[in-house]
Amino acid sequence: MNQFLLALILLLLTCANACAGRIVEGMVRAVYDGDTVLLATREQSRLKVRLYGIDAPETANPDVPGQPFGAVARRSLMFKIMGRQVAAEIVETDQYQRAVAVIRYAGRDINREMVSEGMAWAYRPYLAGPYVSAYIGSEEAARTRHRGLWRDANPQPPWEFRQSLKGSARHHRR
Repeated sequence: MNQFLLALILLLLTCANACAGRIVEGMVRAVYDGDTVLLATREQSRLKVRLYGIDAPETANPDVPGQPFGAVARRSLMFKIMGRQVAAEIVETDQYQRAVAVIRYAGRDINREMVSEGMAWAYRPYLAGPYVSAYIGSEEAARTRHRGLWRDANPQPPWEFRQSLKGSARHHRR
């Protein structure tokens, strides 16, 4: 019984590691906001990707207002990778069935660039491994230099903005 459990655990760990490190190449066909893109790939034809380890300001849509720098972050990401062939190193799949990945273009870590330019926060609760110090260090340097969203004295993180929208929706329904 113990050998069976050990074999099962090893098998699960092997599968999880194989999926996590998978690299998918594709052409960026859409940039939805500062941390979500659509890739056209050979394998899956269309793959929605959430950039790993970062959280960009929310962009406006018909139902919800945007945050300061939301549109700027989206344009910055578009300028970097729209219409370009990129590699997406898939880390996981999120609750919305999007691939969560580190996007690389011409050897550059685009996720980290967004943070270092002040276009996104390092998303600390979801960072792991070598990305923790790199992304947090990039955010601290952007904050010190007042780059991007750090020009504002106290920018509201997107996770707090989203939470406030949920609270106001509950308040309006009463």
